[in-house]
Amino acid sequence: MKLKVVYILLFAVGFSTAMKAQLNDYKYIIVPKSFSIFKKENEYQTSTLIKHYFVQNGFNAVYEDELPDDLITNRCLGLEADLINNSSLFTTKTSIALKDCHNVEVFRSLEGTSKIKEYAGAYKEAIQQAFVSFAGLDYSYQPKQTETPKDPVVISFKDDVKTVVEKEKDKVVEQKATTEEQVYKSVEPRPSNFTKSLPTEGAKPVTVDLLYAQPIENGYQLVDSTPKVVLKLESTSMDNVFLTQFEGNNAVVFNKDGKWILEYQENGNKHQKELNIKF
Repeated sequence: MKLKVVYILLFAVGFSTAMKAQLNDYKYIIVPKSFSIFKKENEYQTSTLIKHYFVQNGFNAVYEDELPDDLITNRCLGLEADLINNSSLFTTKTSIALKDCHNVEVFRSLEGTSKIKEYAGAYKEAIQQAFVSFAGLDYSYQPKQTETPKDPVVISFKDDVKTVVEKEKDKVVEQKATTEEQVYKSVEPRPSNFTKSLPTEGAKPVTVDLLYAQPIENGYQLVDSTPKVVLKLESTSMDNVFLTQFEGNNAVVFNKDGKWILEYQENGNKHQKELNIKF
């Protein structure tokens, strides 16, 4: 299915708790300076774009030649990003794959597409669309808990009789003040660029009245009681996630906690509106 949205925002997709937890096991996303599908480094700014969108979605993305010390020591702290190219003659098609330190693919995004003829613009649009898969994951690194080895038990075979000569000692919890074994999580509020959506002069506001979903090719159109078409929704491969256009901006409509939400970006800020839709 063809995707047309140019930019997909945070909180647009409700992935399962299992997938969220799986990515939370990894501290870093490693972005190559050159992907195997290209001959030049950072061709069409693909590496720059992918690192930028990972950071925008809350991940700690680093270039492969700028690894922090703990990642150099333990490569399994990170997932390596790869750009998958399934382009045809007239359509650019890309997806983002993440592989662990054993080269096992643990995640692959939706496929983003573009019909822009110019390569730089086409890859930018397709990559932006692919990042719909990372929106709304609310990623937060959670280190895996390692099992503390138990004190060894010494067995004596003196006089051919097996006896435990050392009782298990009282366990003492030792607090280690090392950067590798002590993690701090800030409870301070994090800044957000979400703002309340304000009416734009001359723009067509989305009504809070009931909207009726009428099936059309590849999705639905939402009409009010006039009847007037308010929005056209294009289906995706995910349930309850649709692509649309709102006030000249690319947007997404999705169902969260039983409510239909319209989300879009305007002047660098993210906006959300609740819709009253009857299917």
